[in-house]
Amino acid sequence: MHILLSGIVGSTAYGLAGPDSDIDRLGVFAAPTLALLGLNTLPESVVTSGPDRTLHEAAKWLRLALGCNPTVMALVWLPEELYEVRTELGHELITMRSSFLSAQRVRDAYLGYATQQFRRLEGRSDGSFSADTRKRTAKRARHLRRLCHQGFELYASGRVQIGVTDPADYHRFGERVASGDTEVARRMLPVFEDAFNDTTSPLPERPDQAAAERWFKRVRRAYYEATDRRMNWISKAKKLEEEPA
Repeated sequence: MHILLSGIVGSTAYGLAGPDSDIDRLGVFAAPTLALLGLNTLPESVVTSGPDRTLHEAAKWLRLALGCNPTVMALVWLPEELYEVRTELGHELITMRSSFLSAQRVRDAYLGYATQQFRRLEGRSDGSFSADTRKRTAKRARHLRRLCHQGFELYASGRVQIGVTDPADYHRFGERVASGDTEVARRMLPVFEDAFNDTTSPLPERPDQAAAERWFKRVRRAYYEATDRRMNWISKAKKLEEEPA
């Protein structure tokens, strides 16, 4: 695969990492265009552990980005120092990041993911379970709060703020929920729903899908063929057949 853009995301990027936190990496890669035309289906995502890394093929990454997926959005708004791979085509993704945004999809994606986090932690935060479960509950509560704040900031300003402003406050919030106060998390969701309702977003009604298509076609042209030896020998054999006797 050809990695176009990759960086460190997750708790490290948000400023919420603790001493035991994993380092999460996210990236986008291009599969050889010819390989996509065969009978065998190529994986759209590659997930590994040690290191923890998720890579999405260009087509899937674009679909997620056009839906304003919060995790995918983070990749193109990272601070410079968190990028580990950035090719020319990857840099183009960063420069066109605003074209993926639309007001309604930002609202639906960020509030939707925050609601999912709440459903996962609800009923599991009475303080009586294992230390590991309590740790996971606190983490989900922190991410619920981050998604609400980050999503509203994006909706109101048109920009993603990756790092949270007060990490210690987020950790206190997570511990409070993990100790049994799920109500504070429940109340947060309608507060931000009202905030979205009362705010006029500078974001467009729809994303610029045409811009995404133009970038996608450049990727497919750039990586039309595989670069392995098998393809090179096929090319040489074809030239040999065409030479005059």
